[in-house]
Amino acid sequence: MATLTPGNENLLFPAHVFRFQVDFAEEPLPPNTGSANAVSVPLCSGAFSECAGLEATMEPKTIKEGGKNYGVNHRAGPVTFATVVLKRGMTTTRDLWKWFELVAKGAYAYRLSATVTLFGAAPSVDGEPEPLVSWKLERAIPVKFKAADLNAKGTEVGIEELHLAHEGMTLVARGGGAA
Repeated sequence: MATLTPGNENLLFPAHVFRFQVDFAEEPLPPNTGSANAVSVPLCSGAFSECAGLEATMEPKTIKEGGKNYGVNHRAGPVTFATVVLKRGMTTTRDLWKWFELVAKGAYAYRLSATVTLFGAAPSVDGEPEPLVSWKLERAIPVKFKAADLNAKGTEVGIEELHLAHEGMTLVARGGGAA
């Protein structure tokens, strides 16, 4: 069972939710040799103005105990994950559309991991923004791709919405492993 340890992560500094990035990577299955050293292959990154749906919900199982007339017992039930919606995005490649098109044409097993990283407000020592927290979406699949409306007076960027269904969400530790 994981335990919480006191440390710097418990300090109350504001996390500005407008500084985040989404990275997509292909994660091959580990080889049959029993080694778990499969290397993640980064495909593309995107800058989005909104990310909604980083949500996991556990439905408790209720057990009614005979002779216990006041209350019920609760046990952990199945966990479900919300569809992650990325809005008003921008990327320098066409990889996200190609991925959607592949899946829509029958390559439904072509899954990617998507990592949403929230950055701190102040730059780190090397001048790059310091990542505060990352969520990794396991085996994500695009279920909706919406291009921006074409309007000469508009200021929208290329991708209006990208919806991702996924099979699990983990909180990634600062060193890169699961938290």
